[in-house]
Amino acid sequence: MEKKKQEQPAKLKIKKGDLVKVIAGDSKGAQGKILEVILDKGRAIVEGANLVSKHTKPNAAKPNGGIVKQEAAIHISNLMLVDPKTGKPTRVGRKRNDAGKLVRVAKISGEEIK
Repeated sequence: MEKKKQEQPAKLKIKKGDLVKVIAGDSKGAQGKILEVILDKGRAIVEGANLVSKHTKPNAAKPNGGIVKQEAAIHISNLMLVDPKTGKPTRVGRKRNDAGKLVRVAKISGEEIK
């Protein structure tokens, strides 16, 4: 029998703390920072986007319980990085900087993404 190759998750062009715009889905047009990236599922949680109602039981933190609005994960194909120079959604490329380090760059302005 052949050994199965373990599939690695795809290299993502976005990471925690990036400013992104939602380009598809119910939250289309929403802009926010990435709070968390879920690598193995290829999803990310964006601040203020894709809000869902979660029913919570009473606990020490919330004695009344009730319905809480919170962000749900969005597939990264529905997100686009916002260009730091122009403020428009842009594709992401990779280039070597002066120090020889591989950095992400915005395709629209050529600006390095910090």
